[in-house]
Amino acid sequence: MTAEPIAGRSGRWPVPPQDGYTVDDLFTLPDLPPHTELLDGSLVFVSPQRDFHGTMIDLLVSGLRASAPRELKVRRERTVVLDRRNGPEPDVCVVRAEAVTGPELTRFAAADVLLAVKVVSPDSEARDRDTKPQKYAAAGIPDFWLVDTAGSDRHPVVRVYELDPVTTSYALTGIHHDRLKASVPFPVDVDVSSDALDAL
Repeated sequence: MTAEPIAGRSGRWPVPPQDGYTVDDLFTLPDLPPHTELLDGSLVFVSPQRDFHGTMIDLLVSGLRASAPRELKVRRERTVVLDRRNGPEPDVCVVRAEAVTGPELTRFAAADVLLAVKVVSPDSEARDRDTKPQKYAAAGIPDFWLVDTAGSDRHPVVRVYELDPVTTSYALTGIHHDRLKASVPFPVDVDVSSDALDAL
């Protein structure tokens, strides 16, 4: 499915198809901005990220990789295909090693993802806190972490959720302020303090 540009515009903004975009469109439409996501058939463009966002991703990726078993891989900013109309991009994910098929890989199937991590962005708070976790849970991704800031000093906070298979929704299992200790998807112990962020 292709989209027609709007006549008379200086840029080439695509007109959405009547039934919305699909994951195939997400990977074939030309000139989409980096990190474009697909939610409910709509393309979602990402604003430039703040330093906290990128630094927190770096901190979590290195912490997870330090303790990940060989059968799992840690990846950042890769599309996860939930269904034909939904392809969000977690900031960090833990996937089965066999799902990493080569350097040209651009996406993972939801069935290969064990953990999705989202660092909340000011321009997408509702999507980050509500829409995406609900979609990850409905797709059966076992674990979800939501990273935000709190307090007057804006220190990092990591909320850890586990999928309840009965309700197909996430249940909060922990809130971590300075040190993230979790047992799933594997034992993790990561310094997530403001000092750890400042050291990067």
